Amino acid sequence: MSQNRKRRSVQLTSAGIRVIEDQMNRANLHEKDVAMAAELEVTTIRRLLKQDPVDRTSAIAIAKALNLSLADIVDDETPVVEQAGASLEDPFYVERASLEAQCRAALTKPGALLRIRAPQKMGKTSLMVRILSQMRKQPQPYQTAILSFELADQAAFTNLKNFSRWFCAAVSAVLAMDNQLEHYWEDILACNFNTTNYFQKYLLSKVTTPLVLALDNTDLVFEHAAIANDFCRLLRTWHDQARRGDPNSRIWQKLRLVIVHATEVYGPLDINASPLAGVGMVIDLPEFDSGQALTLARQYGLNWTTAEIAKLMDIVGGHCFLLQQAFEAIRYRDLSVTQVTHEAATEAGIYRNHLRYLANILEQSPELMEMFKQVVMAEQNIYLKSASAFKLHGMGLVTIEGNKVKPRCYLYREYFRNYFRT
Repeated sequence: MSQNRKRRSVQLTSAGIRVIEDQMNRANLHEKDVAMAAELEVTTIRRLLKQDPVDRTSAIAIAKALNLSLADIVDDETPVVEQAGASLEDPFYVERASLEAQCRAALTKPGALLRIRAPQKMGKTSLMVRILSQMRKQPQPYQTAILSFELADQAAFTNLKNFSRWFCAAVSAVLAMDNQLEHYWEDILACNFNTTNYFQKYLLSKVTTPLVLALDNTDLVFEHAAIANDFCRLLRTWHDQARRGDPNSRIWQKLRLVIVHATEVYGPLDINASPLAGVGMVIDLPEFDSGQALTLARQYGLNWTTAEIAKLMDIVGGHCFLLQQAFEAIRYRDLSVTQVTHEAATEAGIYRNHLRYLANILEQSPELMEMFKQVVMAEQNIYLKSASAFKLHGMGLVTIEGNKVKPRCYLYREYFRNYFRT
């Protein structure tokens, strides 16, 4: 196994297996129930329980489905700190040369703010990790660090003060610096003022090279509108301070922010109308083309032809997660491409958990469900109100062509046509 694979994968401890089995027994859950909640294949659950290495993201999803943390089931659950020379890159990463170049160029600018956004499971984190690795290799080396909001528990989101103090302490941890909040936090002052003061007078003052700080899974913050609006305003202020030309600008020019988030709906918060709207550079991840899909297949050890790739892409398009699910099933379960495509839109298919997850999300918004019903039942692209079209596009369910929308792929059209007929 490669070093990259080891760094990106985790294995259960013996104690972790007992914790998972006890939790499943208490909740009367079966493997398929956990798989559905985590939006994963049952085979992934079984590999984890056999102590086979699985992707860290999958392990986190399984833990969350059981109301556990990763620390409960594996040896080490610490904030991800990228050290020089270390590689956390996904062994199944497919190069996006043009996007990578755009991101690198953006982050060379003092005080940069870069947003990487796409629907869930489109490869945002993998792109982020690749970019940070590249920034460390620049002629002028950059210090890099990743903070995932997956590491914040519910107590951190109770109110803005708790969140702000957690954020300061967590960034200190990923930078391997002591927590000095007691020296820089004054309760009489606003949270954003205190957080800015902590970064300006302590964290950034200690940094000697440009710092690329990546904030992953930021959508977890967006789900808490009372916190998210102030946090977005804070990040925008930092970006603006680097350009003001005042005595503190030079300090803020050291900071280069990467904000990684999904495009799904975040309750009352509209990220595109938030204080971050129109700030910095936004990278929207496109689907894979056939060449990239073929590269991904080969990374799974599949010697596919372009015809086989085309057959699969006729069903799922270039959605990297759906492609990866198919390659994993074919590689590890000995299914054929014909079996995968024939059953894809059925309850017997490999995508059933993913499709049920999307259906559950739609059921929480009857109005949005009705709009999507119109889309999938239509024989051609249709007009929708811009707000509905944007929300469905943000969920990854539709694509927008001109002023009209259509289902993202054949899989979604066929599954949800049957879903709405029953």
